[in-house]
Amino acid sequence: MERENQFIGQSGAFLDAVERASRAAPMARPVLVIGERGTGKELIAERLHRLSDRWEEPLVTMNCAALPETLIEAELFGHEQGAFTGATRAREGRFEEADRGTLFLDELGTLSMGAQERLLRAVEYGEVTRIGASRPTRVDVRIVAATNEDLPRRAEEGTFRADLLDRLSFEVITLPPLRVREGDIPVLADYFGRRMAAELGWEEWPGFASHVADAMEQHQWPGNVRELRNVVERAVYRWDNWDNPIGEVVFDPFDSPWKPLASPPAESAATTEVAPGQPMQRPQIDKVDDLRAAVDAHEKAIVEHALGANRWNQRQTAKALGLTYDQLRHTMKKHDIGQSK
Repeated sequence: MERENQFIGQSGAFLDAVERASRAAPMARPVLVIGERGTGKELIAERLHRLSDRWEEPLVTMNCAALPETLIEAELFGHEQGAFTGATRAREGRFEEADRGTLFLDELGTLSMGAQERLLRAVEYGEVTRIGASRPTRVDVRIVAATNEDLPRRAEEGTFRADLLDRLSFEVITLPPLRVREGDIPVLADYFGRRMAAELGWEEWPGFASHVADAMEQHQWPGNVRELRNVVERAVYRWDNWDNPIGEVVFDPFDSPWKPLASPPAESAATTEVAPGQPMQRPQIDKVDDLRAAVDAHEKAIVEHALGANRWNQRQTAKALGLTYDQLRHTMKKHDIGQSK
């Protein structure tokens, strides 16, 4: 769990989720945290622990998706010596490690039905039995579980135990994705950017150029805050012109003109081949109601991106776009593009 991370944000949806976690923290009841990847579920789990009466006791984390199914039960409940091949000595499970504290089960939806059944007994009776043991051990553990799956639907389909879901959902905290957290993108970008600049030894923080800030606002952020942090830190460390606002941002680090192309299926290879110079994607055109404005906006975006990619070197940018220096200057003036943007 990354303890260097902090709760950064001001949107109502985000603050409501944090407030709900704060209210639930003193209750010695299970809490289920739901959210897309990168929304901060592990931070909510840590908050639930730190604000509870158990804050001085262990906070034990287990990523249920990180272990093969054959080892999950041994990790959760422990095992005795000789219980299975390779068990050369007895070992506590995560439940015993978290006794009197909090056990955070991340990626809960990946648990097998067998592990779910044993987890249900542990939650319901406060007892765990090591693999190979004949007697259960009493434990006092507060469960916080997290998932990005629709567990009620899974329960209806029979792939997740409904009775376990009932036991774990005393409180359910659903974290909003970054794309709906109004006003939080610039706040988070500035925070991560300043921290990265300080790490690199920059004397001042130049901020982001307006077209970069606009691009970050418009991006959908499928990876949420974790993705935003990576994008911002990458943009800062790649930027050499520290006296000017950061003018280039790369959302997809794998995007490259030299990246390997996936081989198309044999039967459709002829129809999927792309001619040299043909763009892989075309701009959105289905909602254009002002052709001149749409063309101008597209032209401005191309020029701003090229300027950022060439560190605002206008002669190099003009060459990259196939323009003369005067043509580029005319285009920049036409769209009011400047380094101070």
